[in-house]
Amino acid sequence: MKQILLITALFSLFTSVAWSGSYNYISAEDLSQRLSSHQETLLVDIQVQDEFSEHHIAGALATYAYPVKSDADRQKLSAAITEAKQSSAPVVIVCPRGGGGAKRTYDYLLKEGISTERLLILKDGQQGWPYADLLAQK
Repeated sequence: MKQILLITALFSLFTSVAWSGSYNYISAEDLSQRLSSHQETLLVDIQVQDEFSEHHIAGALATYAYPVKSDADRQKLSAAITEAKQSSAPVVIVCPRGGGGAKRTYDYLLKEGISTERLLILKDGQQGWPYADLLAQK
């Protein structure tokens, strides 16, 4: 029964995901629905500390890894990798605008063993997030 529920949940997720090139994207609307219905989702936020402190989605894991160009930046993702490996939940990467930093994070998580079927980039990143009610309170 659990396997059927998992397959159904994954099918539901991936029918709402936009596929673009070699990266999987999720819209703010679809992520909002997942979070509002309490579907297990690992939010990996790579914004720098000041931006994360200013605004981030409630429940997001702060990594401060942006721009994810150096070994030091990638090291900041170690907690996210550990958490992702202990779960089967989709991993949504939140970056400032959903561009290069998110793609570099996606590539690195993939290299570290997180399957492409679980990896998603929030389309337009934190900057394009219109749901103030789902932001963490300051």
